[in-house]
Amino acid sequence: MSSGTTSWSSLGTQSSRSEDDLDLQAQMERRRKRRKESNRESARRSRLRKQQHLDDLTSQVNQLKDQKQQLSMALSMTSQNLVAVQAQNSVLQTQKMELDNRLGALTEILWYINSSSTGPSSAAPTNPAMVMSSSITTSGSACDVLMGASTWNNQLPIDLYQYQCF
Repeated sequence: MSSGTTSWSSLGTQSSRSEDDLDLQAQMERRRKRRKESNRESARRSRLRKQQHLDDLTSQVNQLKDQKQQLSMALSMTSQNLVAVQAQNSVLQTQKMELDNRLGALTEILWYINSSSTGPSSAAPTNPAMVMSSSITTSGSACDVLMGASTWNNQLPIDLYQYQCF
């Protein structure tokens, strides 16, 4: 009987071990399934993040392309404006030179008129600054010279600081 008891307890132990092994294997299988499911979910989230990042980059590329086009158009318009302003500047410089020549000629004429009415004097000034200063002192002001006012009609000279013509 003791041998039967021993065999029964051995069988119970073996049965218990096989149940423990089955429980352990089932538990390991459940863990493996949860890990697989967790990995699938993690991979899905990773793909979603990757897709979102790709969409953001695509949107940024489109915005930068639009900005590049706007800047290119602004640069083109600015370049066209620069050419127009340079042409206008050239015209204005030419007009300034013509007006300087006219002013010099008129001042010289006034200098000769004033020098002939006051008597003999030195040679006509050739420096435009001297021409302007001599015509202002002899005829009143540069505005008088340009506007045709004369000092020999006993007109008072115009104060340049009060009436700035140029």
